[in-house]
Amino acid sequence: MTKNTHDADVAFIRALAELLNDNDLTELQVKRDYAEDDSLNVRVSRKPPQQIVAPQQMHAAPMASAAPVAMGAPAAASAENSDPVSDPGAVVSPMVGTIYMQAEPGAPAFISVGTTVAEGDTLLIVEAMKTMNHIPAPRAGTVKRILVDDGAAVEFGAPLVILE
Repeated sequence: MTKNTHDADVAFIRALAELLNDNDLTELQVKRDYAEDDSLNVRVSRKPPQQIVAPQQMHAAPMASAAPVAMGAPAAASAENSDPVSDPGAVVSPMVGTIYMQAEPGAPAFISVGTTVAEGDTLLIVEAMKTMNHIPAPRAGTVKRILVDDGAAVEFGAPLVILE
C-alpha cells in the first residue's frame, strides 16, 4: 500500500467519524475493495450517552407523598418516562435511516396517538440508502405513543411507536 493510499484511507476514516458524530449514530461499518486481494474494512463506533434515571425517580416519590390525592399521576408519569424499548408494545426500527410519518409531503400521517391499526398496516417509513421502507404493525392494536418525529434520524433498534 502506498503512502497516498494510506493518507486517503486516513482521510476516509476521519470523514466516517465526522459522519458518525454529525448524524448522532453509534456505529458505522464500511468495506472498500481496491483489488482482488486488497481491501479496507472499517468499523467506527462510540457509546451512546448514558441516561440517568435516578433523579426522575427521586422527584416522583416526594410528589406522591406530598399529594396523596394525585397518586395516580406520578405513577403514570413514571410509566411514560420508563425505557420505551422494554415496553412489550414497542415497535423498534429495523435499520438506520430517516423517519417519515406520511407517504409524501402534505399527505396525512399514517398514524397518530389513538389510531387503531391492524397487523401489517404501515406505521411509518424509514428511508435508508434512498429506499423507502414501510414499517408494518407487528400486531393489531392502538397507537399509545409515537416516539419519533417526522424527518428525524433513527438508529437500528431505536423505539419508534408503542402499541397497546
